[in-house]
Amino acid sequence: MQHQQSSDWLQVADYRLHLRQLQPVEPNGQRVLMLHGAIENSRIFYNEKGRGLGCFLADQGFTVYCADFAGRGQSIPAVSRSFNHSQQQLIADDIPALIRHLALAGPVHLVVHSWAGVVVAAALARQPELVPLVRSLVTFGSKRCISVQSWQRWLHIDLVWNRLAPLLCKAYGYLPARQWRFGADNEPAQYLLDTIGWIRGEPFADPTDGFDYRSACQPVRWPPSWHFAAVNDQLLGHPQDVQAFLAETGLSSGRYSLLAKSAGQLLDYDHISMLTAPEARQDHFPLLADWLRVQ
Repeated sequence: MQHQQSSDWLQVADYRLHLRQLQPVEPNGQRVLMLHGAIENSRIFYNEKGRGLGCFLADQGFTVYCADFAGRGQSIPAVSRSFNHSQQQLIADDIPALIRHLALAGPVHLVVHSWAGVVVAAALARQPELVPLVRSLVTFGSKRCISVQSWQRWLHIDLVWNRLAPLLCKAYGYLPARQWRFGADNEPAQYLLDTIGWIRGEPFADPTDGFDYRSACQPVRWPPSWHFAAVNDQLLGHPQDVQAFLAETGLSSGRYSLLAKSAGQLLDYDHISMLTAPEARQDHFPLLADWLRVQ
């Protein structure tokens, strides 16, 4: 491992967002902000043994910051009945605060997983003055709507996410995804409720104040972008839903790659293994590092 790890916290309103800094031994002067998806935290990108995309990029000379959203990971306080947090707060407050904080030393690369791609696009569309602070945008398995019809969708989305999860939020005051073993981290109740309409395919507008993100995306001059989908991601980031999200936001002008053996990869990747499989260090991780260097 050719980097050192440490933690810092960014104060936003009455809570603090955890930032895990991966500091390379020989920094190349470029910085990367990594943002996680729903029912997970920033450890999707790193661990203390040097695994994950964040660690790989740090070993390549990038200074990497892996952020935990409010209430998740090591952010303070942890999600609970007494600490709620909405999707709009994430879009309008937290993501802008993270970008501005790290961009004090110049524009940053954004690397995001799953639902983080949706909230990042919304944040940049809502506050387009942030766009010049973003050097590039990379998404992994990011989709807004789940359109595929399958037994997995019926079980995990229609039953668990759309019906069971709101009931659990009423009972616990938050979504206990870890306790119920369908996620790596818990979610604030309001955040969970805010996602349901978008996943169902309702308009890309803010459920709190009606802000029209779809329209706001159209004039945005997006930074250079690269979007990854995985051939075995048959639900949470199905390739057709990833492409629909890119078309809706105008991000389809960026580069798109399907991670599959048929495309020359060592594995047929899925929603999680695209970031965690050891084979990724020989497949798309080096290609991404090379691409980031020239953006």
